[in-house]
Amino acid sequence: MSMQSVIDSKLKAKISTSVLNIENESHMHSGPATESHFKVTIVSDDFEGKMLIARHRMVNEILKDELDGAIHALTLHTMTPEEFNKKQGVVPDSPDCKGGGKS
Repeated sequence: MSMQSVIDSKLKAKISTSVLNIENESHMHSGPATESHFKVTIVSDDFEGKMLIARHRMVNEILKDELDGAIHALTLHTMTPEEFNKKQGVVPDSPDCKGGGKS
């Protein structure tokens, strides 16, 4: 199973999503053979009333094993449906990778 599929399955099992978009951005950083850089956009009513840090912690806890292993970078965009609609579904590009200890 690809890392993208693992991320998709784990998030869908724990968070009720109206939008879940997972982009493998590894080709922009480590080369096409790796699955280490991802951009995840999640829209969920589960985020209602939660600060951004709490939303990110929620996702990070679900993907803890992957973040401790294969995933080097995870760009998160966590929104409620209302926030997503205000942004008209547009999320910014991921930042450039600065490298790090994982390969």
